[in-house]
Amino acid sequence: MNGKTSPFLPSGRFRVGCNYWASHAGAHMWSDWQPNVIAADFAQLAEGELTLLRVFPLWPDFQPLHRLNGGEGSFHEYRFGEDPLPDTAIGQAGVAAEMLVRFRLMADEAQRHGLQLIVGLVTGWMSGRLFTPPAFTNMNVISDPEALRWQARFVKCFVEELRDHPAIVAWDLGNECNVMGRASAAEAWLWTHTIATAIHAADPSRPVVSGMHSLPADPRKPWSMHDQGELTDFLTTHPYPLWTPHCDQDPVNTLRQQLHSTAESLMTEGLGGKPCFAEETGSMGPFVVADELAPGFLRPALFSLWAHDCRAMLWWCAFDQSHLSKAPYDWIPVEQELGLHRTDRTPKPLVGVIRDFSRMLAGLPSSNLPPRLTEAVCILSNDQDHWAVAQNSFTLAKLAGADLTFQWAEDAIRDAPVYLLPCLSGARPIPRRRWKELLERVEAGAVLYVSLDSGLLADLQPDFGIKVLTRSRRTETADLTFGDDSSTLPLAATFRLDLQATGAEVLAAESDGNPAFTRLAHGKGSVFFLTAPLETTLANSPGCYQNGPYVDAWKLYARVFAAASNRRAWHKTTPSIGVTEHPVSENERIVVLINHGPSSVTEPVALAEGWSLAGVLHGQDTPNAGIRIDPGDGAVLRLVGN
Repeated sequence: MNGKTSPFLPSGRFRVGCNYWASHAGAHMWSDWQPNVIAADFAQLAEGELTLLRVFPLWPDFQPLHRLNGGEGSFHEYRFGEDPLPDTAIGQAGVAAEMLVRFRLMADEAQRHGLQLIVGLVTGWMSGRLFTPPAFTNMNVISDPEALRWQARFVKCFVEELRDHPAIVAWDLGNECNVMGRASAAEAWLWTHTIATAIHAADPSRPVVSGMHSLPADPRKPWSMHDQGELTDFLTTHPYPLWTPHCDQDPVNTLRQQLHSTAESLMTEGLGGKPCFAEETGSMGPFVVADELAPGFLRPALFSLWAHDCRAMLWWCAFDQSHLSKAPYDWIPVEQELGLHRTDRTPKPLVGVIRDFSRMLAGLPSSNLPPRLTEAVCILSNDQDHWAVAQNSFTLAKLAGADLTFQWAEDAIRDAPVYLLPCLSGARPIPRRRWKELLERVEAGAVLYVSLDSGLLADLQPDFGIKVLTRSRRTETADLTFGDDSSTLPLAATFRLDLQATGAEVLAAESDGNPAFTRLAHGKGSVFFLTAPLETTLANSPGCYQNGPYVDAWKLYARVFAAASNRRAWHKTTPSIGVTEHPVSENERIVVLINHGPSSVTEPVALAEGWSLAGVLHGQDTPNAGIRIDPGDGAVLRLVGN
């Protein structure tokens, strides 16, 4: 982290907070300055036991530059309206001194209430509107060198003026700056490098947070996870089910949506190589889910983010904005009712969820949760729908009782007992050198699973024990029948491979007997091959985890994981119970159980030989029956080895 020793979001800890605009004015709080309202807001947020706020100096308010031109539109100078820029360091940076005073007063108020601040510096994009200083109205503020020069001046000045404030714990590049203008990959890298460098130069003691959302997995694309990880200290996700591809398939208080923020944050962390937290999330208001049902989205997401070391969750946002008539609130109805509190200041049920969760964490014997056990690395590859693949691989693994991390196919292969290479697509799915690394690990004892979309591979016989006879486009689904239990699985495959098993065991076949899911012993390990894109089929199937032909699709993943040695102490029996295990020492583990199902569950205490339940740190222990967990709730257990 650039040599920093900042205490911001250390591994094993978890913070809960929200994004903040003043309750009376939203994004216009700096021009409609009412410090008494801010004091009341902060008192209310602190009462709800939030500890971390993300706040925003709106760019045109803090750098209100006007461009004054001469003859034929030639540039002459920048001014504050008609007033020349003051002959001070602040003025020459184009920064309004009065706004810095106001920001410091807000930070003082946060300090009085025990609230810490992440500052989103270049806040030009907000809730569907682009805010820029008048001087840059017709510029691409990401790629135009003149706009970038003044952004760097603003950032450096702001950070130098506020770096002494103890309430500020991190500098954020800005709010979703990847939306502020079109950019090539090189332009996006240069913008990020320029702003991050300006922050580092002014304050090397605090971390730089990305502040971006929906970053691409492909490192060749603009604003990639790789580039943001290279240039910042913390990565971020803004996982709203309503806006994220494939995530409006199910109700927000169901399994796939509850796991969304964790899956996206782990994917971003795995590919970007830096810690990642859910910097914004929300249920998107009462048109999407009723206030009384929204806790069914928030509570399990909090448990899951914490259990997977995703560091923090910040709700969007502190207060409803339905009373505001200015843009963007006049434009976009769904942006108006996203707060933890209504316009009359009454708290929504979400506030109680945050308070209870914060108290649960504070009541645990240790504030540090050790890293979780993981069984697999999910490798994302070229030319595929990366998020569709990642989300559903994570969800299937969770149902199967396993945990995974993510990496990019062109990066060095990380060590793991199991490798998932799902939905290979196109003519260049994975470089030959990385494929050889994978097979070497299988030879040494690892398990490899490959599922196929449109991917083109070399001869499958040496590594998979199957021979391709012909390849053709399909006109129907691939209907798989498993030989051991006669269960069926219809998959939406674009291509059909007519296969001949030349050594592989056929685990499932199509209705005409064509092999579809195979296994081959390979050295000390084994390889599984599925001829259809299970993960993207599920991504495009509404309700598939609740009912219908795919509810048992996770069992295919369970077969794969069963081929590797099981290091788990807790053996779950209910698929919808998410489990993470956290070794404290060789003879002690913390286990976190999360009920992602619609009903209360009593999960039996089924432990591996040599382990016993030493205590229920959170949850309902039902003697002689197991651990009772209500829908969307969690349990925290302590196991000891004999």
